[in-house]
Amino acid sequence: MNTEIQQTVDGITDGTLSDQEVEVWLRDVFENGLSEEDTVELTHAMTHSGIVLKWPTEWQHLVVDKHSTGGVGDKVSLPLAPAVAACGGKVPMISGRGLGHTGGTLDKLESLPGYIVPRSDEELHTQIEQVGCAIVGQTGDIAPADKRMYAIRDVTGLIASVPLVTGSILSKKAAAGLSALVMDIKVGKAAFMKNEDEARELAKSMTSTGEGLGMKTSVTLTKMDTPIGYAIGNSLEILESVETLRGNGPADLEELVCVQGGIMLSAAGLANDRDEGAMMIYDSLHDGSALSKFQEMCCAQGVSESTFSSENTLLNALGLLDTSLQTTEICVTKNGYISDIDALTLAEVCSDLGAGRKKIDDQLDMQVGMILDAHVGTPVESGSPWVTIYHRNELSNNILEKVAGAVSITNEEHEPESRIIDIL
Repeated sequence: MNTEIQQTVDGITDGTLSDQEVEVWLRDVFENGLSEEDTVELTHAMTHSGIVLKWPTEWQHLVVDKHSTGGVGDKVSLPLAPAVAACGGKVPMISGRGLGHTGGTLDKLESLPGYIVPRSDEELHTQIEQVGCAIVGQTGDIAPADKRMYAIRDVTGLIASVPLVTGSILSKKAAAGLSALVMDIKVGKAAFMKNEDEARELAKSMTSTGEGLGMKTSVTLTKMDTPIGYAIGNSLEILESVETLRGNGPADLEELVCVQGGIMLSAAGLANDRDEGAMMIYDSLHDGSALSKFQEMCCAQGVSESTFSSENTLLNALGLLDTSLQTTEICVTKNGYISDIDALTLAEVCSDLGAGRKKIDDQLDMQVGMILDAHVGTPVESGSPWVTIYHRNELSNNILEKVAGAVSITNEEHEPESRIIDIL
């Protein structure tokens, strides 16, 4: 046991170390790294800096979760948690908010009127027991060392460190009392990890540290160059998630939900292998059981049952028929096939429209965003719309030019590829 790491985390948690002293220590880790053993030790100390949730012995093995490093249109968690719960899993998902160009799961859910993010430990226990899933925010009791460390890393530019990223993510997940975790590490132009080598280094750290903490840990490496699905923006992504839970979702989103859900079910012993698990998840999306579980979860967290009484009510409740919301179609200028869509540019525009935060306390506009009318591989004709922007005010020429330049068209047929690079 590395007593220096334990003492440092204790000092971070109880405040006996100043911000300056914490920064010096973080900078040393940032510049020199940590061994596998010390990364496990750091994550263990961070996990136990606060409460660690305990689940009944008879179903503790069913407690599983997934975490993504964030992307554009990444709404996977929204259908995934209820689909896994519909198949018998228990998913206490502690999620985050968006910052910069990546959207936050909690922000998306808060576009549902009445959705309550904070849950006490007792409320969370009851909901997991009765419903099987919850998507909640991190409380001050969960990994408090991480909260302070992250705040200092954020203002000092010490974010991109493999052991510190590993400790930050896994300490919160281990504190949730998980038996298994699937990490979705995004790779590409619109991802935290720009290249595959960096992503594999993080994946190796995640799996070895997770296993060191006694938590079965798998990693999916997935492509993050183009938006996931067709919707970008908080309310719009909720609507696409509900369509996915109805069995009408985009193929790339459904693939990610089924593959990651299959790994979770296999790890929990609910499926013989991840392929059988993926089929179970697929069935739950198409037989109504996952949608029913999503509604149950949302209602347990404060949403009125009437919100789900019809599609029209859902649209009205989300404000997507709000008369002050304007729509602008952007059209392609030549015939061909869409070969690429720049997810990062579209996300930055959505953020400028009010869908994302520049600072942690920025207020979001839940309704603005974009719906793609065509995706990679779609044949298009000159003058046909490829994206619709939902906005409040007149769009500047700069925004119009950015969006128009975010699509690439080729003369050759272009087949969309699987987003999954590897499963580790």
